[in-house]
Amino acid sequence: MQFSDIQGDAAILQELGARIERVRLQRNLTQAALAARAGVSKRTIERLESGETATRLAGFLRVCQVLGLLQQLDQLVPAPAPSPMELLKLRGRERKRATGAHGDEQPDAPPAPWRWGE
Repeated sequence: MQFSDIQGDAAILQELGARIERVRLQRNLTQAALAARAGVSKRTIERLESGETATRLAGFLRVCQVLGLLQQLDQLVPAPAPSPMELLKLRGRERKRATGAHGDEQPDAPPAPWRWGE
């Protein structure tokens, strides 16, 4: 099942947990062995696999590292490539900060209507 086909956070967490469980079983690891290797509690593994939301991202990443799944996280959040115009503006330098309020706006959102007294 594709994540795009799933509606709701709880359903996504359940599917993600089921996938982690399948990978753990393919690697022939018990929950306790995975927890020991990842440096997390067995309860953390149980929560991840059941789709409970009470897990920390750091624990999730440790489990992914032990299961050999960290490389695939690049597909989840790929490194952004600068646009050609940005490359020209930066002239080889790396961007250090955001521009402020402009970054918070939605690019396709219509402007708010003007009102008297603003």
